[in-house]
Amino acid sequence: MQIKEISIVYRFKNSLYINLTNRCPNLCVFCIKSKWEMRFEGYNLNLEGKEPSAQEVVAKIHGELAKASVEQIVFCGYGEPTVKLPVLTEICDILNAEMKEGKIGKSIIRLNTIGLGNKIWGRDIVPDLQGRIKQIYISLNSNKPEQWAKLVRPAKGYEDGFESVVGFIKNCIGKFDKVVVSTVEGLGVDTQDMGNFVKELGAEFYVRSFLDDEN
Repeated sequence: MQIKEISIVYRFKNSLYINLTNRCPNLCVFCIKSKWEMRFEGYNLNLEGKEPSAQEVVAKIHGELAKASVEQIVFCGYGEPTVKLPVLTEICDILNAEMKEGKIGKSIIRLNTIGLGNKIWGRDIVPDLQGRIKQIYISLNSNKPEQWAKLVRPAKGYEDGFESVVGFIKNCIGKFDKVVVSTVEGLGVDTQDMGNFVKELGAEFYVRSFLDDEN
């Protein structure tokens, strides 16, 4: 499959995905960005250290929406979006204002995250997201701290991040239209036990497919 130029916004199914950064405090055992060589469905998601501005992202979104409307606009690339929280919130403010004014069609704004934003910024970031994001999908992967650490392989300084992610999930409940917590199949996680854990937190539970080596 031919690789295109660097993609900061890419289309998949009926959504647009925003690739804000390649930085992430986790190196998950199931992460596809290395084994797929920063590619996804023919898109090149390797930013090569050149992280886009809010204006650059919005311009790309406008170009894509001119081709066809989408159901969702999702912060999800080969990196953790909340690393770029100020840019993320600026993009949301622009898009939400344009939707309200009728300049662009209405789409659900969603964040896919590993849930470590509070630890990244050293404060509660939920107020930054509330009112800007409609749905949050949080990749927790295990309800057991030891297993979590083995699966997500957190960077130095994030080894105790499990409780921070759980706290983030709890704080999201009731503040967004949808809060979904996920794991990946085939990792040895007791999905029934984790599902019960997630439901007790008040979130929805989702088991994602393990992506193979083909892309």
